[in-house]
Amino acid sequence: MLTVVGVSKRFGGITALQEVSLEVRAGEIYGLIGPNGAGKTTLFNCMTGLYGVSSGEILLAGERVHNQKPHRIVQRGFARTFQNIRLFANMSALDNVRVGRHVRTRAGVLGAVLRDRRTRAEEADNRRRAQALLDFVGLGNKARTLAGHLAYGEQRRLEIARALATEPRLLALDEPVAGMNPAERQQMRELFLRLRSQGLTLLLIEHDVKLVMGLCDRVAVLDYGRKIAEGSPSEVRQNPAVIAAYLGGDAA
Repeated sequence: MLTVVGVSKRFGGITALQEVSLEVRAGEIYGLIGPNGAGKTTLFNCMTGLYGVSSGEILLAGERVHNQKPHRIVQRGFARTFQNIRLFANMSALDNVRVGRHVRTRAGVLGAVLRDRRTRAEEADNRRRAQALLDFVGLGNKARTLAGHLAYGEQRRLEIARALATEPRLLALDEPVAGMNPAERQQMRELFLRLRSQGLTLLLIEHDVKLVMGLCDRVAVLDYGRKIAEGSPSEVRQNPAVIAAYLGGDAA
């Protein structure tokens, strides 16, 4: 589904990523872990078009996506959420999800002005799809609630619903359970498993090591911009370099 080959990213004299390579297989949950400053979010930003790469290549289902515009990458089926929640706080939950449908709509400015039958039908379909996604993430009864009035865990689930509205094949999640209580984390874990059961591929950055090790099929570890390990959770857990760099007492 996703192939990263020798990707480096430099900001002036600072090298944030050094020849990182990895491969995410279709239908799996793939974890990306490492200490703060290891380059995880930088790699996500390169994958999703927020940053260009200095060298190397990124392929989505065999098609080049590195150094392309973010909306083009989303159109190809690669969506993401952000470490810091980026919702439209003064819009309803339903309208936030409808925004995600924009890359799949056909009505342009003229259709919006004329309000022809085709445009109205498309808007009605988008509204139905958005409501179905809110139902899926457990926010069906919050459709009219302003996003800024939702609880923190609900806002995280709303972000995922909005990303799902783009109809992705691959969904990248940047620290999706950060700041959550145990009950909220369990809800998110169950949501990830349901997404995988429907054929979606997940790429997960997360500092909750127990969640990653208990959820992901394979895990890669970054440290100072380099990949130092990759494999099954049990293989990564026992890797001496990973224990020294990151896991320590959390390796169990």
